[in-house]
Amino acid sequence: MDGERKGDTRPELFTDVPEIDVVRSVEPSIDPLPTIDVGRSAAEGVVWLTVQKWAIRVLSFVTIAVLTRLLTPADFGTVAAASTVLPFFYLLADLGFAAYIVQVEKTDRRMLSTAFWFSMTAGILLCGCLFVLSPLLGAIFAASGVIPVLQVLSLWVVVTAIGSVPTALLRRDMRFATIAAQGATAAMVAQIAAIIMAFSGLGVWALVAQSLVAAVLSTALAWWTVTWHPTWAFSRVDFVRMARFGGQVLGVEFVAMLRAWGEAAVISATLGLTALGYMSIAQRLVQIVQDLTGSAIVPVTNVAFAKIRDSAARLRGAYGRALTVTYAALSLPLTIVAVAAPLMIPIVFGNGWEQSYQVAQVLALAGTLSVGAWLDHGLFYGLGRPGAWFVYALVIDVLTFATTVFTVRFGLVAVAVGFLCVATAATIVRWFLVARALHTTPRVIAGPFVYLVTVIGCMGAAGWGGRLWTAPLPPWLALVLIVLMMLTVHVGITLLMARPAIREALRIVSRFGIGSRLPFLARMREQS
Repeated sequence: MDGERKGDTRPELFTDVPEIDVVRSVEPSIDPLPTIDVGRSAAEGVVWLTVQKWAIRVLSFVTIAVLTRLLTPADFGTVAAASTVLPFFYLLADLGFAAYIVQVEKTDRRMLSTAFWFSMTAGILLCGCLFVLSPLLGAIFAASGVIPVLQVLSLWVVVTAIGSVPTALLRRDMRFATIAAQGATAAMVAQIAAIIMAFSGLGVWALVAQSLVAAVLSTALAWWTVTWHPTWAFSRVDFVRMARFGGQVLGVEFVAMLRAWGEAAVISATLGLTALGYMSIAQRLVQIVQDLTGSAIVPVTNVAFAKIRDSAARLRGAYGRALTVTYAALSLPLTIVAVAAPLMIPIVFGNGWEQSYQVAQVLALAGTLSVGAWLDHGLFYGLGRPGAWFVYALVIDVLTFATTVFTVRFGLVAVAVGFLCVATAATIVRWFLVARALHTTPRVIAGPFVYLVTVIGCMGAAGWGGRLWTAPLPPWLALVLIVLMMLTVHVGITLLMARPAIREALRIVSRFGIGSRLPFLARMREQS
């Protein structure tokens, strides 16, 4: 691979380099980042977070399969509506301090204590505000059932805010194995609680309990793991410094949450909570697929971008490889959803969700484009330019919301098609933004997209042909055969057009010694 050091088996994206001096603390650092083997931690982080996602999502499939048979679409729609509001209040409680702690060169007890006391105090106050404002928000959604759900879920804001600093410290130390274990444990216990409550006939409160139990356990485990404890110190200087950085991060997240809330409100008010429930299931299916394949790559590579931003050539190479790997990882499962959602949804969620079929198919196609935005998001943050990303996010989110307002009168499928159109336009815009940031041309940045379009087109053709051929077969058998056909096409196209993506994946696997125990992996790596 171009730019690799001789004898170094690590991909350049995970290479250890000196840190950039972002902000220097006036007190001794309690956890300096340069002591961490960034290369090894990053590679292991991809694997551990992927294991976590698979553990959570496999159980989640089982949980949703049970809950969709016990609860109604309106129950899912009610919680989906309430859930769009919660992140607003958490973002205000956190104020971007967690993002600051993760990326700053050095931390000290005074700075961390300042972040903790602000987040906890703000979380308590905002919890009370959400409780009081619940009737107004219920009126906006045109659903009185949202009001009690919001009032109970307001506790989620406090619990999550209290766990903000210890969770950020775990991410800062790149303790991905710990993060993965804690996240999986909290999710599994929460899902078990939801199933028990659903069988007890508690309806929508099963979904409410799932959110609260997961938050409480995640926060408790994070505090149990970290060695830091807050003091009574509060520094105005540290607060202003963190708020200056966090304000830009907050702007990006706030706009995204505002758009999600607005879309849910528009769909609920126009088409009803049942329609919002159908949309929620379709979105959840796509999000599960994204989590299982690509979401573990992005947070780890974000750290690596920050480490190598002083070398434009190295950064360009790292970005190109990361984007190709992400496209390769996500194109297969998302295209499978785009083709086989009518087979997958009845198997996973049961009958009665027919209106989610086409929505999920279109959203899956849009998802293959939006994953590039994950990486670009991290790139601009790693370059220290959250303001530039905020302007982009603001324009795209406003356009997305406007598209939803215009298309909702035509139904859920039209809304999904609107998402796809905006995702296409946003991808083209990002080519120019990233090219300017990396001092290259849009044509270079768009290179991996050619592979994406080719592999999706070829897999889609194979999948639709497979659906016609397997139509007489039982749905589960037809799904297995279609997946095998699309997998074969994906591997062939990737070997022809994106072989470096296979090389990167094999190198990450080799870090765990798996390659030495499986000789065929070593041979694949040599051939790639």
